[in-house]
Amino acid sequence: MLTAAAQATTGTLSDDAIRQTVLAGLEGRFTGQRVLVLIPDRTRTLPLPPLFRLVVDALRDARQVDVMVALGTHLPLSDEALNALVGITPGERATTFSHIRLLNHAWDNPDALATIGTITQDRVKALAGEVWHPSLGGDVPVRINRAAVEADHVLIIGPTFPHEVVGFSGGAKYLWPGISGPEMINVTHWLGALITVLHTIGIEDTPMRRMIHAAADMLPAPVSLMALVVDGGALAGIHIGSLFEAHHASAQLSAQRHIVWLDRPYRRVLSHAPAMYDELWTGAKAMYKLEPGIADGGEVIVYAPHLREISEVHGAHIRRVGYHVRDYFLKQWDRFSDVPLGVLAHSTHLKGAGTYDNGIETPRIRVTLASQIPPEACAAINLGYLDPASIDVRDWQGREEEGVVYVPKAGETLYRMKTQ
Repeated sequence: MLTAAAQATTGTLSDDAIRQTVLAGLEGRFTGQRVLVLIPDRTRTLPLPPLFRLVVDALRDARQVDVMVALGTHLPLSDEALNALVGITPGERATTFSHIRLLNHAWDNPDALATIGTITQDRVKALAGEVWHPSLGGDVPVRINRAAVEADHVLIIGPTFPHEVVGFSGGAKYLWPGISGPEMINVTHWLGALITVLHTIGIEDTPMRRMIHAAADMLPAPVSLMALVVDGGALAGIHIGSLFEAHHASAQLSAQRHIVWLDRPYRRVLSHAPAMYDELWTGAKAMYKLEPGIADGGEVIVYAPHLREISEVHGAHIRRVGYHVRDYFLKQWDRFSDVPLGVLAHSTHLKGAGTYDNGIETPRIRVTLASQIPPEACAAINLGYLDPASIDVRDWQGREEEGVVYVPKAGETLYRMKTQ
């Protein structure tokens, strides 16, 4: 059940409403307990620094508070970056917050993980339905960071947005893939790719969400959720309570705040990926959120003039396979069966829907990258290239009637057709 909630019908919540809601939902609930608090990294928009201070105050009677960044497969943060993420100085970390441990998740360190159960192949088949493919493999071990098993209580703090893999982000996604082992990461992402972004994003009840909820039921520690809905960088809603109920409430509000319903599809979009996406691995969200609103044969330009890297962790795999539609891989599975499923999922998500027949790949739309990644590198990974220096944003503004649009901060707001 929800222990505290506040949401603005328009605009955003006041600082006083935020403080009252956080204290009402958390204060006195964790007395004497070891609490693991999960938070997002910098690739999510939310006012984390003031929330960090509020939460630490509310948990002042807990026996131990560890704050872990739910990185998934993202790179670990330095001490300096951890301090900046939660908005404290090195001096404050050594004094005021010396009792708080700031931690990174390590998805690729077996010693940091514990196995708490298994999701059987039969369960995965039932969830996948008609899109099930042998590439999903057999039984899936459910592994999670040991800190979640050793804690008396897990508290998740994170925003909810439309999401390409699970429908809406947040909630149990901070457990899998947030602090999980690679198996759940790979299978959930590839299952989402088999279903496709068009049939996943902005839908609350998806097979992938059911899969991570099934895994969450295996966790021995109770889990609470502070689900946030962010609008323009400020909070429009806070829902604190049980993992599933709080997420449902936030997804309902996110659907109101974060989806733009279109009467007509766009032909061309200049989709500006903000600097918080420092790799194409995350910057690709500027494509995911636009794809459902693009006409057949249209184009999304991922405009990221700051971006220089495909992926520091997964780049070698991506450079090997490139970006392709789903069936390009499925109809040549022997060629790609050794590639991590999460990488293949990312590839298909960015390339978008399309077909592969008689050796010919036909994407539904064109995807062009305008970044510091050079043209020859874009060609090698099967993406179009546009020189970012040639782009004048003013040329894209005020042209909605032509089906041409500029999205200034892409990656979190979803654009969909009303007919969808």
